Amino acid sequence: MTPRRAVVTGVGAVTPLGTGAAVLHERAVAGETGLSGGEGRCTDFAPTPVLTRREARRTDRFSQFALVAAAEAVGAAGWGDAPPHAPERTACVVGSGVGGLETFQEQLVVLEKEGPEAVSPLMVPMMMANAAAAQIALRFGLRGESHCVISACSAGAQAIGAGLRMIRSGEADAVVVGGAEAATSAIVRAAFLNAGALSQSGTSVPFDKDRDGFLLGEGAGILVLEEAGAARRRGASVLAELAGYGATSDAHHLTAPHPEGTSAARAVTLALTDAGVAPQDVHYINAHGTGTALNDSAEVTALRHSLGPALEAIPLSSTKSAIGHLLGAAGAVEAVATVMALHHREAPPTAGLRVPDPQLGPLTHLIRSRPLSPGPDGRLTALSTAFGFGGHNAVLVLRTPAGETGP
Repeated sequence: MTPRRAVVTGVGAVTPLGTGAAVLHERAVAGETGLSGGEGRCTDFAPTPVLTRREARRTDRFSQFALVAAAEAVGAAGWGDAPPHAPERTACVVGSGVGGLETFQEQLVVLEKEGPEAVSPLMVPMMMANAAAAQIALRFGLRGESHCVISACSAGAQAIGAGLRMIRSGEADAVVVGGAEAATSAIVRAAFLNAGALSQSGTSVPFDKDRDGFLLGEGAGILVLEEAGAARRRGASVLAELAGYGATSDAHHLTAPHPEGTSAARAVTLALTDAGVAPQDVHYINAHGTGTALNDSAEVTALRHSLGPALEAIPLSSTKSAIGHLLGAAGAVEAVATVMALHHREAPPTAGLRVPDPQLGPLTHLIRSRPLSPGPDGRLTALSTAFGFGGHNAVLVLRTPAGETGP
């Protein structure tokens, strides 16, 4: 029996660089940044025309991001008004770190100022972390399993991994996956600043010798995964194959990564083994790259453990200096960026990187965008890494489709 494979047939994104996966890719490749005033806000975002004004009022900002990104992804996949597969075999998994924080904060103010009778009865369905997955399933008629992955900054990547496993196991023929977050609030900024993770300089450049932390961002990334045979039978265009997934736990510290990166390295190795890919066959790494001294160092150490000498020649960059750290949405948006880099055969730089930290050792940092050259089989392979508070490690292997020669 032929193993079931998962392919990406549509992607969508809402980020501080703008609305749309194409905008994300074009501006990231140009080395632009959406960070302003010490954070990455989606200042030009509007939930319409995907949502009516009434629907928008009844939906938290993080769910709005997810719905708009999902509408783009589903449209790009050519699904039309309904999934092209049995609704009962079409699932949805969307990750988030904190869910509807904006709604919670707004209703807390209402409670304090006007009393309990003024609190919205919609507060809980708006703020619950599974709201984005539930709203997407409701809007697009997805009647398979739907749920939310909550694992800090690896949530989006783990949601994608969950979708891959559902397709491989035969539980679903298609899964809408990704992550969404809207946590650029004063209280979250204060917490990360006091924890020593947020940049005090107001800039964030991963891997730079003067890096001093990350900046918060917001947005969503959504991908449509389909079983390869089912996608082929309906004549779908394939952007990439989701070839491998690996996930581990540090079991070391609630917030700090293991300095030797042993479990993170194992996640990379598991993902490569799952995909049947050797380290020397990786053509690009979209790194987690938060911009904190500790995390960047631990990640590079993990990559050296897992990729060995091959690492030094692999182009590597982080999108966080372009869009900020999207917490639970980070892994999903970065997966979308990786799919776009593979599809267009051009990898984005780490925006603003000028002097890479020599203590990280020899690496092929992308100071500017770079065309990607495929291997002997004509395919490109990329890693997208995500590591979260709690010691959650998730790694995705994405490949251009077999026989694909470019967009």
